[in-house]
Amino acid sequence: MTADTKEAIATATKVLLLKKGVKRLTVKEIVEECQITRQTFYYHFEDIPALIRWILEQDSKRTMQEVQSLENGLEKLRYLFLIAIQSMPYMKKGLQSNYRDDLESMLTQHLQNLFEHICDTEGLYQDIPRFETQLILRYHSQAILGLFRSWTQTDTQNLDQIVQTVFRLITEGIPPKKHG
Repeated sequence: MTADTKEAIATATKVLLLKKGVKRLTVKEIVEECQITRQTFYYHFEDIPALIRWILEQDSKRTMQEVQSLENGLEKLRYLFLIAIQSMPYMKKGLQSNYRDDLESMLTQHLQNLFEHICDTEGLYQDIPRFETQLILRYHSQAILGLFRSWTQTDTQNLDQIVQTVFRLITEGIPPKKHG
């Protein structure tokens, strides 16, 4: 029952963020949407940032399970881009809410954790000190978030080319052209 209730609360929150464009998301609106009591909400979550964190953690777990079934790094990165594109309407609405700072911080941390997990399971950056690896992953996480902040329909149409370029940046680096 607990997991089902948590999922119902998460679903109600997503509906509110997407369909109603809630600027100041409240517990009252969430409990009304999923027809539970405030006491039930607070039994499961300390507050709305804790709920958002739980949603991100659950989505990250599902994403990691799905990513692990893919063949190679390029396919995995493309899948992560597709998930991000599908999540964009929720993220944009969430970033317009009064939880913007919390959401942005959590999203950044979860993306970095996702990259760390992939690097650990794939054996990437094994010969590099952990501090440097974390810096590299933080850099790439911020770069990808930056891409999505200004994402356009044209970017979606050019998804494969963008993913290939980002993959090359992450795995090989792309040096600037040498001038003769």
